Amino acid sequence: METYMSVDREELIAWIRLSRLELPPRKAFALLERLGDPRAVFQAKTRQLAEARDLGESAMAKVMQSDAGAAESDLEKMAKIGARLVTLRDAEYPANLKQIYDPPVALYVKGELKESDRFAVAIVGSREASEYGRVMTARIAGELCCRGLAIVSGGARGIDTFAHRGALDAGGRTIAVLGCGVDVSYPRENNKLFEAIAAQGAVISEYPMGAKPEGWRFPGRNRVISGLSKGVLVCEGKADSGALITANFAAEQGRDVFALPGGVDTEKSRGPHKLIKEGAKLVEEAADILEEFGIAAEPNARLELESPLDNLDPQERAMVELLDLRPKHVDVIIREISLPPSQVISLLTLLEMRGFIRRVPGNAYVRAI
Repeated sequence: METYMSVDREELIAWIRLSRLELPPRKAFALLERLGDPRAVFQAKTRQLAEARDLGESAMAKVMQSDAGAAESDLEKMAKIGARLVTLRDAEYPANLKQIYDPPVALYVKGELKESDRFAVAIVGSREASEYGRVMTARIAGELCCRGLAIVSGGARGIDTFAHRGALDAGGRTIAVLGCGVDVSYPRENNKLFEAIAAQGAVISEYPMGAKPEGWRFPGRNRVISGLSKGVLVCEGKADSGALITANFAAEQGRDVFALPGGVDTEKSRGPHKLIKEGAKLVEEAADILEEFGIAAEPNARLELESPLDNLDPQERAMVELLDLRPKHVDVIIREISLPPSQVISLLTLLEMRGFIRRVPGNAYVRAI
């Protein structure tokens, strides 16, 4: 229990009990406003609870039925996985999140929150991301990290995963906001990714230990993603995508909204294109976001990404430059580069092994650098 040596245990248990109620934040604030601190909440009489502004009978019943033993158990679980509770009254609580209308009263945190995280960009999008979406997301996330910004996303499959990976690969900070407890790996295949994020940033949630990733929790999680950030970039998503919910929260919270354009014939581009029509800033590269924040994009910022091409021979370079982020079938490559098929296959294999290109389903290739 060394994590909490400087914190009164009784007070900590009370904060966990309050969190376990999963009250709408404004109702939780009403309790604290009326009674002062979480310990007083659970010591209060029915009459005192009834005097809390807009609390309601259902919330009152939750308070009266709260189990201190469950909070004790949660504290033990948190110690085992290295998690801690950061309340709205703690100095570590994210400054950006404090500014929104309904910030969580407390956050469960694995990893470290830093004051510098106020310079953060959220990147969200489709779980079924295209190769174009994945590559562009990782590239932009990495470039933003190289300029000192943190990347916030939701830890989901697709765009979220590549936003986090792009930040990690660039040696930057990234924060994953979960729609479940921090002890629940969702999706399961991202368990190792969450461990890496906690080591190089933070995995956080406003939901209590063991909370399942139920659908109703994700809109609340989305408001936290946008609330932590100075702006939200939507990389891919349908017109009714959950990523647009995050963008809407961003607009309501006074954050900048950015969108990555895609093919007009691609359904996953409908969401970003809708946002652009409504006034979101079109983003082709990280410099577009940096410009909006008044951060100078250094001329050499992309040098590290482009310089490896200088080490290729003319045929290898021509092959890489022939490709982009849209899959190109091997037959089309052979026709366009005008080389014998056997030589084309050999070049593709070599360039894939060296990380310049990537093979995708359908016997097609895309550029990786």
